[in-house]
Amino acid sequence: MGGGRWIEEWDPEDGTFWKAKGERIANRNLLFSVISEHIGFSIWTLWSVMVLFMGPEYGVDPAGKFFLIAVATLVGAAIRVPYTFAVARFGGRNWTVFSALLLLLPTGAAYAVMEPGTSYTTFVLVAALTGVGGGNFASSMTNINAFFPLHRKGWALGLNAGGGNIGVPVVQLAGLAVIGTAGAAHPRIVLGVYIPLIVVAAVCAALFMDNLAPVKNDTGAVKEAVRDGHTWIMAFLYIGTFGSFIGYSFAFGLVLQTQFGRTPLQAASLTFIGPLLGSLIRPVGGSLADRYGGARITLGTFAAMAAATGVVVYASVAESLAVFLVGFTSLFVLSGLGNGSAFKMIPAIFKAKAYASGLGGEEADAYGRRLSGAAMGLIGAIGAVGGLGINLAFRQSFQTAGSGTYAFVAFLVFYAACIAVTWAVYLRRPAATGAATAPEATAQRRLSYSEV
Repeated sequence: MGGGRWIEEWDPEDGTFWKAKGERIANRNLLFSVISEHIGFSIWTLWSVMVLFMGPEYGVDPAGKFFLIAVATLVGAAIRVPYTFAVARFGGRNWTVFSALLLLLPTGAAYAVMEPGTSYTTFVLVAALTGVGGGNFASSMTNINAFFPLHRKGWALGLNAGGGNIGVPVVQLAGLAVIGTAGAAHPRIVLGVYIPLIVVAAVCAALFMDNLAPVKNDTGAVKEAVRDGHTWIMAFLYIGTFGSFIGYSFAFGLVLQTQFGRTPLQAASLTFIGPLLGSLIRPVGGSLADRYGGARITLGTFAAMAAATGVVVYASVAESLAVFLVGFTSLFVLSGLGNGSAFKMIPAIFKAKAYASGLGGEEADAYGRRLSGAAMGLIGAIGAVGGLGINLAFRQSFQTAGSGTYAFVAFLVFYAACIAVTWAVYLRRPAATGAATAPEATAQRRLSYSEV
């Protein structure tokens, strides 16, 4: 280990190295990465809570509130791309410290403006600032991906992302606690709680995390990942999993208030349940993908999400809150499961492609790490844009029909497309051709079955 907590040599695929010291170091970095990413998610989704405090005295209608959370979603998605490359440029530990401290900006700004009489433009600008919390996911996942060997990536990435995702229900629980005790006129209490927590996360990262010197930004790998069709296919599928999770997390409370007439307290008492379950199950999705294959778990997840969406459409038309809650909560759980399995697919796909091109052993491992690391930031960013699409779809549906039914029908169609793509690209057995050699056929089968 070099000065300033830089590790000069890192080879997690070496079993001896991994058992001797690699696993201990990787797990320590994973723990404190989760803490920082957790706070980042809480700040990113802060306005899913703040809008519950915005009563008639704020002068913002439901469409305006949906736009506020859509702005936060958009900025959080866009900023994921530069955050991905920041890890190699500055070091995982160093960037985690900086990105954690940067969360003080949107939290402090929200504390300053969160009161009736503030202009809507100001609210939009402050909501946009919370997008920096969305970037923490990309840098954290890129960093942790470099620490773990392939056979542990599904578990590690699932745990890292799941622990981060739990920041969504936690900030919503904080909002519930404040509304239930102090009332809906005191949103600043929530913000006051998070300011010291942000400082704690930054200090922990500085004291206990490490930078990996071997991790470098590879512009060639980025260009190759951008040109590779699998990057865009997985981005599309990740819109269906993570895009659903984050979009529903932002919108759930507003949907309950607008469509079912729930009070701020009633909405807050239900809003956190779905994101909590979806976050907790994400590592399970990664572990199941490690065992059975990410494509199989992802396909089953999309099929179940389509069924759950059908239940939500029925409940929306029938105006049944109980059935709606069952269906919507199921969507959270399933999207969390799919988040874990889809992210496991990324390194497996690129390693399988390495075998298909004739590489093997350490060369295949290195190729898989190189391309998957380059692709993850882009896939994560595009996946988060799905959350923007969900919030804009809800906004349009409520404006035109007074309910979210049309939006849910659109989501159902999208999940059907995800089912078709997952099966056709990663599970359908390739047709045998006379021109294919035996090694080529083996490589095709490897890509479709044993790796992904």
